[in-house]
Amino acid sequence: MYVLVVGAGQVGQMIASNLADSHEVAIIERDPVLAEGLIYSFDALVVTGDGTELKTLRTAGLEKADLVIACTDDDETNIVVCGAARTATDAFTIARVRRHTLLDVWAEAENAFNVSFMICTDLLVAQTIFRLSNLPRAQDIESFAGGLITMAELEIGPESPLAERQVCDLDEPDGVTFASVFRNGEMSIAQGNTCFEIGDRIVIIGASDLVKSFAIANVPDETSKANDVVIVGGSEIGYQTAREFESHGFTPRLIERDHERARELAEALPGTLVIESDATDTEFLTREHIDDADLVISALDSDEKNLLVSLLVRRFGVNRTIAVIDNTEYTNLFETVGIDVAINPREETAEEIIRFTRTDQTEKIAMLEHDRAEVIEIELGHESALTGRQIADSMTDLPSEVVIGAISRSGTLISPRGDTVPQPGDHVVLFVDATVLDEISAKV
Repeated sequence: MYVLVVGAGQVGQMIASNLADSHEVAIIERDPVLAEGLIYSFDALVVTGDGTELKTLRTAGLEKADLVIACTDDDETNIVVCGAARTATDAFTIARVRRHTLLDVWAEAENAFNVSFMICTDLLVAQTIFRLSNLPRAQDIESFAGGLITMAELEIGPESPLAERQVCDLDEPDGVTFASVFRNGEMSIAQGNTCFEIGDRIVIIGASDLVKSFAIANVPDETSKANDVVIVGGSEIGYQTAREFESHGFTPRLIERDHERARELAEALPGTLVIESDATDTEFLTREHIDDADLVISALDSDEKNLLVSLLVRRFGVNRTIAVIDNTEYTNLFETVGIDVAINPREETAEEIIRFTRTDQTEKIAMLEHDRAEVIEIELGHESALTGRQIADSMTDLPSEVVIGAISRSGTLISPRGDTVPQPGDHVVLFVDATVLDEISAKV
């Protein structure tokens, strides 16, 4: 597939880096200094110019493009790029936008703006935050096989009964599989002799109800679900997050210091209590009983402010914090100093676009730890290396960096065991180290 990426910021570079190994990629970037640096960083054609101009698009190979991804930081530019591309080709077009109003217009009519698929960054982040609120200490969570199967990445705290114990000594429930362990930036496949340590992030895959009950029992937190949710900052992400919680029956509190913005939010969010105040005011936090909150989400306009608010509410006794960050280099810093989850909107957007480009190969994809590993759902065909053989036999032909997490057959969950024989049409959920992803995709 020939992929044309317009915009080489954080999103564009992540997309190009991920796709360059398996596809022919071309990048268009307006900034000549940035474009020159990309020539030595990516195995891709790099063109300096304006992606809204047909001349530039054609120089980058528009006529042979199968996919055009417009991911600059400007909504209108991305839409114009897609429109320009469709004047000369039938390529599938993807536009990244921030404003949900554009997504609403696009959703009303098929291929509006000549955009085949539109991703709203702020809505995507809000949906991610809501998913994370459903499990204690969850760093990531995704559902597969129509919701029958769940993957969860969980952090082991000092109170966890898993700490300092080996996998072989644990009473692993039937229907839940230990897939991997992330420790000090390194990843390993969970084996029988793997000993979990405090601070480890473990990935489990299995029946959705069992994964949730396992997490609650083994990764204890003061609450198993966020009922009292506080959102700090009436940014677009803050607004979309409040809407997401409202749509699921919650009544979140939203703190916004600007008078006009607070009034706009109060009118737009009937199910949210909007409070006009400064979230760094300790007297205000005391009056509002911030210590009663199960979850505080910091969605202010700077990383520093989000860090400050998160640390402050931690001192008040808030159990769980999620912070939105703009600089991906701050992710580890935030989580090191005690913020439970740091979410970067650009990273979420890039991952969603990468997932979409691979839907012809897999049913669904979840990317973990900045694309160190993936959990993928594949429908088995007759030619798959897993089909018609016992798992114990077929795994000898696959890399050791893959784990079969769960199998769905006609809507019924099957726990994978050595003597399990997958059949054509089964949906198999695999944990795969990113380094062997191409090999796995070719075999299964």
